[in-house]
Amino acid sequence: MTEFTEGAPCWVDAMFSDLEGAKTFYADVLGWTFGESSSEYGNYTQAYSDGKAVAAVVPPMPGAEGHSQWCLYLASPDAAATATKIKAAGGELLMEPMQVGSFGTMAIAKEPSGAVFGVWQPGDHKGFEKMGEAGAYCWAEFFSRDVAKADAFLPQVFPYGAQQMDAGDDPEMAGMDFKVFSLGGPENPVLGRMNMGTDFPPEIPSYVQVYFAVPDCDEAVAKTQAHGGKLHFGPMDSPFGRFAAVTDPQGAAFAVIDVAKTVGEMPKFA
Repeated sequence: MTEFTEGAPCWVDAMFSDLEGAKTFYADVLGWTFGESSSEYGNYTQAYSDGKAVAAVVPPMPGAEGHSQWCLYLASPDAAATATKIKAAGGELLMEPMQVGSFGTMAIAKEPSGAVFGVWQPGDHKGFEKMGEAGAYCWAEFFSRDVAKADAFLPQVFPYGAQQMDAGDDPEMAGMDFKVFSLGGPENPVLGRMNMGTDFPPEIPSYVQVYFAVPDCDEAVAKTQAHGGKLHFGPMDSPFGRFAAVTDPQGAAFAVIDVAKTVGEMPKFA
C-alpha cells in the first residue's frame, strides 16, 4: 500500500443527495464500481477502478444538504499538528480533527482565499490505491481569487517548494498566473495553483479542481452531458493532456484529462 508524503494529495470524496444517481453517473463517465455502503459511517461508499480504491461518495449529513463538491485530502502524519498550522497560517478549520474508527483521522479546512480542502492522517485507510491512470485521480489545482494569500498559506502548512510558470511567448498562456507546489524538489510536483481571472463569474469562490484521468476526454464530456452534466471549459489540448472542466448533474465540479494525448512543449517553471 502506498504511503503518502506529508502534503501529498491522498484521497477525494464528495457528498451527494442522490447517492444512487451519483453512482450511476460516475460508473458511466469514469468506469467506477462501488463497494457496500458503510452504515456506521453515514453510508460512506468507496469507488473502485479495476478493483482499486480511487474515491468515495456519501449522502450529506443532516443539515449539510446543498451543493455537491469534491473534497481533496492532503496527507498528514499528525492531523492535530496540521490543524494548528492551518490556524496559525490564517486558515479556518471547518471540522476539527476527528478520528474515523481505525481508518484514520480527518479534518476539513479553508485556506485564507476561500478554497476548502481536507486533511487525512492515515490509519488502516492509506488513501488512493491507483493514481494517474484512467478512472483514477490524476491532479488537482487550487483556483484562487487571492493568490498572495494562497501562496503564503500552503508552504506554511505543508513542506512545499513552489515554482512559478513562465508563460514565455505563448499567446495562449499570456497573462496566466500559474504556480506549481512540489515535495522533495521541483521534479515532484503535487499541486497547481491558478489565479482566477475575469473569465470566472464573480459568484464562484476559490475552490479546488480535481482532475480524473480518462481514456478519451471527448467521450467523457459527451457522457457527462448525456447524463445532464455541464461542460464549462474545453476540451482543450495541452502539453499535459487533452482536458475539460465539467460539473456532474448534482453540481459537483471536476475535470477530465486524457494524459496520453499531449500537444505542445511543456512550459518552463522557475
